[in-house]
Amino acid sequence: MNLFFKVDGDDFLLAGEASGKVKNILKKLGIESSIVRKIAIAMYEAEMNMVIHAHGGCIYVDILPDKIDVVLEDQGPGIPDIDLAMKEGYSTASHEIRELGFGAGMGLPNMKKYSDAFKITSIVGQGTKVQLTVFLK
Repeated sequence: MNLFFKVDGDDFLLAGEASGKVKNILKKLGIESSIVRKIAIAMYEAEMNMVIHAHGGCIYVDILPDKIDVVLEDQGPGIPDIDLAMKEGYSTASHEIRELGFGAGMGLPNMKKYSDAFKITSIVGQGTKVQLTVFLK
């Protein structure tokens, strides 16, 4: 099953909508709850990063017999130092975003933590692509 979602940037009311829809689909398919939780957390973190940092993007989800692949792409500012951005607590979120309760610097680390495979590529000034996989054990 292939799914596509467009994430609107700067719209915190819709942030998390795609991960919620995927979570509900996976539950209806009878996927184990621990796997549903992993995908939901990783996707939600990615959606929030798209809203906070990249003014939106696209999410592609492939639900396969043995795994769930998620690709998230944006045309945001890119990440100059991926290693630094992967450190827990590191954040470039604005003061306003932090006042809303976001920007704690756990987005990318949580995406990696809740994935069985994780890859991030980014070009400053062009955007970021995150690929994550959760296996259906």
